[in-house]
Amino acid sequence: MAAGGLAGLLPAQTQLEYALLDADTPQEKENLVYQYLKKMDSRERDLTVPELGGDLQWLNTEGPISLHKDLCGKVVVLDFFTYCCINCLHLLPDLHALEHQYSDKDGLIIVGVHSAKFPNEKVLDNIKSAILRYNIVHPVVNDADATLWHELEVSCWPTLIILGPRGNMLFSLVGEGHREKLFLFTSITLKFYKERGQIKDNSIGIKLYRDSLPPSPLLFPGKVTVDNSGERLVIADTGHHRILVTQKNGQILHTIGGPNSGRRDGRFSEAAFNSPQGIAIKNNVIYVADTENHLIRKIDLELEMVTTVAGIGIQGVDKEGGAKGEEQPISSPWDVVFGNSISGTQEDDILWIAMAGTHQVWALMLQGGRLPKGSDLKKGVCLRFAGSGNEENRNNAYPHKAGFAQPSGLSLASEEPWNCLFVADSESSTVRTISLKDGAVKHLVGGERDPLNLFAFGDVDGAGINAKLQHPLGVTWDKKRKLLYVADSYNHKIKVVDPKMKNCATLAGTGEASNVIGSNFTQSTFNEPGGLCVEENGRLMYVADTNNHQIKVLDLDTKILSMLPILNPEACDVPDNLPVQKDKITSLPKLPKSAPNVQLPSLSVAPGQTIQFLLKLTLPPDSKLNEEAPNSWFITAEENTWLLQGQCLSGEIKNVFCQTIIPFQLPRSCLSTEAILAVKACLYYCSKGSSACMMKGVSFSQPLQIASTNQDSLTQVELIHAFLTN
Repeated sequence: MAAGGLAGLLPAQTQLEYALLDADTPQEKENLVYQYLKKMDSRERDLTVPELGGDLQWLNTEGPISLHKDLCGKVVVLDFFTYCCINCLHLLPDLHALEHQYSDKDGLIIVGVHSAKFPNEKVLDNIKSAILRYNIVHPVVNDADATLWHELEVSCWPTLIILGPRGNMLFSLVGEGHREKLFLFTSITLKFYKERGQIKDNSIGIKLYRDSLPPSPLLFPGKVTVDNSGERLVIADTGHHRILVTQKNGQILHTIGGPNSGRRDGRFSEAAFNSPQGIAIKNNVIYVADTENHLIRKIDLELEMVTTVAGIGIQGVDKEGGAKGEEQPISSPWDVVFGNSISGTQEDDILWIAMAGTHQVWALMLQGGRLPKGSDLKKGVCLRFAGSGNEENRNNAYPHKAGFAQPSGLSLASEEPWNCLFVADSESSTVRTISLKDGAVKHLVGGERDPLNLFAFGDVDGAGINAKLQHPLGVTWDKKRKLLYVADSYNHKIKVVDPKMKNCATLAGTGEASNVIGSNFTQSTFNEPGGLCVEENGRLMYVADTNNHQIKVLDLDTKILSMLPILNPEACDVPDNLPVQKDKITSLPKLPKSAPNVQLPSLSVAPGQTIQFLLKLTLPPDSKLNEEAPNSWFITAEENTWLLQGQCLSGEIKNVFCQTIIPFQLPRSCLSTEAILAVKACLYYCSKGSSACMMKGVSFSQPLQIASTNQDSLTQVELIHAFLTN
């Protein structure tokens, strides 16, 4: 067992750290580390790490890994992390660079030890999603009960422990910002043990979870916003490293960046982002929090150009700012929203920034102006507005003395009596306000009174401090109803806050992390929703349902929830002035003659209206879907092909246990007042007891009565059928 855990390393490593401060050259530093290793290696008794329990769950591997068998002969870097923690995320580029330089053949293995802060982070599927989001390609073990954490007396996130080839502890690095030491310690450790013939070059069985993912139109969308007209949405398609601009029916208008990460300005086709999050749109200009590039980017939709307006492309540590935007280092911006300066002559002359990496709220001056309790500032200046930079839940009348803990969502209520910024302060599990009159930071809901307690989380509806949230990432203000909506991310819910009464209640979601579109808000489910917005007229709310890779649409009047289909113009578009291409129709599959035709009741609709067909199919008992076969749905309209213009006519059926959502929008100009639409499904399934597989089909015939007035509302139609026999 490890004698005293990390405390046993402290005396010797502290001596080394002081000696390294006095060393002038790289050679001197390498010699000091080499001598330190000699001393540690000759100890009478190793400081050993206990075996990773056989019952622990592993990710990115072919199976459980034994520290003292599989990793014997390897230099191992243990990364104790929790996926909500911004400091842990800041460490990942260092680990990526290290594993790029040294492979398992060279004798190095990095193992992520996920020791959760929040209960939601203990769930294996949620860790899987985080591994995909942050492109972690080394083995990760779920230390859900913090067993190894306690054994080694780890006390904070992130902590790195470097082990020798016998599982012997050699170094620890606490916190972020130790890249130089990490590379120095690792390289000299590999050299030291290679000289002694103790390094093995065998491969470790890596099986990346990302390689098994099916393609998806969106990948971990972090934020969504809507323009003032309500006609255009902007989606941060975070996992695809791109920004999408769509019509409100999901039709893609612009794809900017992606699918790979990078850092490039220029035309839409050449621009590159790295895990973008917050977006704000005004007219034809979009500002983007390009989170992992540590930049604020500007998208001009008319010129089709991307430029950088703040940040230098590497993580900043400055907590004051004040330089011109493109010269000012910033750290992990997570959200952006327009606002007005005190003395400005133009509307929306400030871009407020949730600077998660330094636990602050910053401002980028889009025009000259003045901040509350501040002096006049020139256009282009980027500086801290609120937050000391200490990770705290501290409220204060002076904005610079207040403390935030990873602010991740912003929304503006400019009207009286509010005149404030709402802040989703994720690590304190609170929503806070910043007055735009005097900068005072106040508590709204969640958390508790001790500013240093960042563990006051839960899932409790109530008022003020009695309400509990769990790592909220997004907020949006409803001007029409004077209510604030919160993406309570780790509770998998959308909550509504009345800021006047400080009352917080569940609006949508059951608390279960899944993907169910129910008959109402409280029967529907989400999976770590990261952002949300409400259109200007207060009718529709859009939610970035991050781990479900979807945008959900909540109709706040009818309480109907639906999914926004992302319609790729290359795959699905047919220009409005062209007939439907014949080959698109003839390439659709034919149903077996025995396929039943289900007649549906006539449906009253209007031009421009969206119909959402909810396809629910049941297989016979003891049958299973043949996932390798082309299971699909498709739409036809034999006598009314004009209906099919601009539609996506087919799609996959991936899972019969979940309903398949089939979107259909009627054309704005209809050629008839009556029409019949056919929705067909073709399935291939096998009996579990035999090798026989069969193809079955069903057709649903939907008569339409089309009114003359345009209508933008959404109608849902259930298509239910059970295949009874094999």
